[in-house]
Amino acid sequence: MQVSARGDYAVRAAVALASAHPDTVSAQTLADEQSLPHKFLEAVLADLRRAGLVRSVRGADGGYRLAREPGAISVGAVLRAVDGPLAGVRGQRPEDVTYDGAAAHLPELWIAVRAAVRNVLDEVTLAQVASGKLPARVRRLVTAPDAWEPR
Repeated sequence: MQVSARGDYAVRAAVALASAHPDTVSAQTLADEQSLPHKFLEAVLADLRRAGLVRSVRGADGGYRLAREPGAISVGAVLRAVDGPLAGVRGQRPEDVTYDGAAAHLPELWIAVRAAVRNVLDEVTLAQVASGKLPARVRRLVTAPDAWEPR
């Protein structure tokens, strides 16, 4: 799985909003705190607002805040809001691809990959990331002997 810059910025901003919840935070404050380009962040926040994950507040104390409790928003939901489906094959959903011959069963592998990604990103909430209290299953993945080894 490749996380785009847009996805990375969205998750970073959402986690920062989770840390500040229920307060409102300006886009400039988020950009400064996370070292993100302000204009790009504004576009990302607009995507999150359209997806119903954040609310914008106008006025002197305006800015952004989460639309729901941080524990009710998964990292997967944030990534989908800005990048679309979590797993794709040449721009298609895994269930929509077909192959002939020896590769005929390859879509099953792509579905399994999507399921594995969902098992992490849809189970981890913004509150868990903000607090550093990831679910035990995810912590086990992170502490596996080869987890941090590049391949």
